[in-house]
Amino acid sequence: MSEWGVIYLIYQYIFWYPFLMKKLSEYAKEHGIHYKTAHVHFKKGLIPGAYQLPTGTIVIPDSYQRPEGVKRTAVYARVSSSQNKNNLESQASRVSQFCLAKGWIVNQIVKECASGLNDKRPKLIKLLLDKSINRIVVEHTDKLTRFGLNYIIKLYPGEIIIINEVIEDEQDLMQDFVSLVTSFCARLYGKRKSKRKTEQLINELSK
Repeated sequence: MSEWGVIYLIYQYIFWYPFLMKKLSEYAKEHGIHYKTAHVHFKKGLIPGAYQLPTGTIVIPDSYQRPEGVKRTAVYARVSSSQNKNNLESQASRVSQFCLAKGWIVNQIVKECASGLNDKRPKLIKLLLDKSINRIVVEHTDKLTRFGLNYIIKLYPGEIIIINEVIEDEQDLMQDFVSLVTSFCARLYGKRKSKRKTEQLINELSK
């Protein structure tokens, strides 16, 4: 091959090669999976046309079509009181680790301080209406809602994953209970007396 032929090949490689191939990291992002999971796919020969360059970079032909219906995952963590912010952070971390173990990329993490009885949580409502997200992962059922879970699952167009449907945070449950009792007392006795009535009721139940 002539010198000009070699130069032409180098030119093609430098200027056109990046447009003809994609990296494994791009493949992982398009499929909504973690890079390590994508690497396992490559090792098992599940990615047509993929190969490893001498530099170690794994590339895939750009003609490989992006899959439809890729899952974009959001983590939702909730505590009833701002006093439990440490628990909120650790809860979000545990759910994120679960997603990582599943090979899912966490595209969004939503953390909210509000009662599980509150049906007007702005962050949760925004998440449920977010069309770019089609998988929501929570640690426990009550972190999503105390009541009406089946309605949410039926009406939500995506997928809702509940890691543990049994264990509940007793402190969080107690705070939600106090919120519920306070709400009923406010209706029965008025706002001024509701706090005192709530305290009296809780004291009686604690005996």
